[in-house]
Amino acid sequence: MKLKLLTLAALLTFTQAAMAQFTAGIKGGANITKIEGKSFNQEFRYGYQLGGFAMIGLGEKFALQPEVLYQQTQTKVESDFENVYQEAFREVRDGNVKLNYLAIPIMLNYKFIGNFLSLQAGPQFGVLLNKDDNLLENGKRAFKGGDFSMAAGAQIKLSKVVVSGRYVVGLNNINDIGEQSKWRNEAIQLSVGLAL
Repeated sequence: MKLKLLTLAALLTFTQAAMAQFTAGIKGGANITKIEGKSFNQEFRYGYQLGGFAMIGLGEKFALQPEVLYQQTQTKVESDFENVYQEAFREVRDGNVKLNYLAIPIMLNYKFIGNFLSLQAGPQFGVLLNKDDNLLENGKRAFKGGDFSMAAGAQIKLSKVVVSGRYVVGLNNINDIGEQSKWRNEAIQLSVGLAL
């Protein structure tokens, strides 16, 4: 009986400590993106991101911050895009391409200046949601259904308001057509969040 009470007390103490270091919230902001690769315009274009986050304290200096975000990536193809892929493409409206991802970044936060300023780094997994990826005739996909990236940045916390900036670089080839050219996502993400 004594062991059960001791175990229950330890469990309650651990749960209370974990809950004291747990925060959840919502966030949104700009997703400034480009697709790095042959035949894409190399200028950054504006999209947006919306979603939620959680912060799980891992002691005094570290926290884990998983997020679930809806992110829009925009790019523009160059005029020689169709020539590179031997007329396999149907006409792209104004050369504009929009890709919408369900992104899951898992950031490790290092509390550089208390809870005020944190440095962040971690992987980001993306699942392509939209059908604007069908640039090819016969409904074939031009873009792979998933993306894997690394992200790094900084975050400022002012009471319940969280402001962050990150640079995200894709590590895998999202070209689903062939090996003629490697395509990679690249983004600068600026966001404001509210801890609930």
